[in-house]
Amino acid sequence: MRQPLVAGNWKMNGSLASVRELLAGLKAGIAEVKVAEVAVCPPAVFIPEVQAQLNGTPIAWGGQDVSVHESGAYTGEIAGSMLTDFGCKYVIIGHSERRTYHGETDMLVAEKFTAARKAGLVPLFCIGETQEERESGITEEVVARQIDAVIEHCGVDMLGEGVIAYEPVWAIGTGLTASPEQAQEVHAFIRGRVAKSSAAVAEGLRILYGGSMKPDNAAELLAKADIDGGLIGGASLAAKDFLGICTAAND
Repeated sequence: MRQPLVAGNWKMNGSLASVRELLAGLKAGIAEVKVAEVAVCPPAVFIPEVQAQLNGTPIAWGGQDVSVHESGAYTGEIAGSMLTDFGCKYVIIGHSERRTYHGETDMLVAEKFTAARKAGLVPLFCIGETQEERESGITEEVVARQIDAVIEHCGVDMLGEGVIAYEPVWAIGTGLTASPEQAQEVHAFIRGRVAKSSAAVAEGLRILYGGSMKPDNAAELLAKADIDGGLIGGASLAAKDFLGICTAAND
């Protein structure tokens, strides 16, 4: 059995006051989460505060990006070892916003996957298609290319040490959501693609859905055979909403 994982991607949101309020709400309600593993990925400047507030709780935390370099003259970058210094378990790599706004290629994402694992972090490896790509009927081609880049660079066993997050780009922050059937279809394809390299890795690999999952649709999405949790954007900024998604995994 794959334990569900619900991870919050706070993106570039929050203030010290709002972060403290959000964390207090999460700590107050986390006992109601019986099944899912829970994690939050704040902006880097808030990671020390998150560590201080969440130490000793069941909630894990992580970064939103990681450098391919271990150290050096790379202004603005954050090394994996810096994230682990502050107790991070996870790091998001390959998010569509990084791919779109910062020009991250499949190969760079694969290199970041390796860097994350070398530092002892669990990559939350994001893949997914745009609206144009879906309408062109090449969703499977796109996600296969993204997966294959990591398998070719890292090997399928290392891929199995991470988590895949399928995020249809057209459903991020738009209010649109893939239907449970649409999401399951792509998740099953992803698992099948990994199984071509290793059936065992594919069976154990957690694949999260990352496109506008909310408390009112989480249970239906999480009920699907190949959806193992969620990478949550906007709804992770409100404790009640985020915990509502987490508790949906109880059923």
